[in-house]
Amino acid sequence: MSTCSTVSWDLDEPVSGTAPTATTWLLLEQPGPWGAKALTSSHLDPALGRTLEEAVKGTGVRVALIRRPGRHADRGTPVERRVYAAHTVPGNVWVHATTIRDPRRLLDLDFAALGRGDHRGFDSALDGGPHIGDPLALVCTNGKRDRCCALLGRPLAAELAASGASGVWEITHLGGHRFSPTVLVLPHGYVYGRVQAHDVKEIVHRAREGRIVVEGCRGNSAWERPGQAAELALRSTLGEDAAGALSVVRTDGAAPRWEVTLAHADGRHWRVTVAQGASSPRPESCGASVLGSPARMEIAAVRALTVTAALAS
Repeated sequence: MSTCSTVSWDLDEPVSGTAPTATTWLLLEQPGPWGAKALTSSHLDPALGRTLEEAVKGTGVRVALIRRPGRHADRGTPVERRVYAAHTVPGNVWVHATTIRDPRRLLDLDFAALGRGDHRGFDSALDGGPHIGDPLALVCTNGKRDRCCALLGRPLAAELAASGASGVWEITHLGGHRFSPTVLVLPHGYVYGRVQAHDVKEIVHRAREGRIVVEGCRGNSAWERPGQAAELALRSTLGEDAAGALSVVRTDGAAPRWEVTLAHADGRHWRVTVAQGASSPRPESCGASVLGSPARMEIAAVRALTVTAALAS
């Protein structure tokens, strides 16, 4: 039986501009099984999950559950849980971490400050500090959300863990099931689709050096989807792989056409025209009961701006 990832592959659907959006990721370790909406359908207290969902609305923070690859036993006894907060906007990229026993302590956080990139509240409320170690590779494996994530994501996470790669976690939901297996790499916040183990190892190796891989990249979660597509297109045009080199200055327009202004750390500016197209009608995920036509971001033009035009923008 065909899966949504098989259909997407057969249609040669582009992955650019399809990453989830979040300026800051808040990741809570939660062992045991996950339901389709993991924050309220796992062994985490569902009341806490609902409160967290409400608390982060409009802040730029996205909460997700993580667990180590392998068996997902949860004995129901208090355990130490790893917690990460990661801000992904260029110029202020960081990952901080801590360990807690009571997940209700997350409610002490100032989510608006976290979304703006201020980690001081995280550190003071949860005794956190900078993450020391390799970049994090978070593989979407929530089969209750979409079976492709389990069929393709879990073997990838297991293979990476078995190879000795550190920083590998399973994560509840990154969207874009049809691009499974899909992986979020922190600190820089780039999301990848249709990756294999050797791809992830190379992506993590580059991230350790402050560089990114454009091939297979869905976009940087710091930007909305037109900005994601524009940044990746400009990177390809320039051959630029430095993680913090490009920033989205502004996005003008609305679907189906946007003008995205980007700036390089060296002061140069560009304007990228992004148009929204539609994919062929089909189920957008394995669990979908109706046909959909996922939007696809297409690059219409990339043009450099003069200093005067850049200042005017």
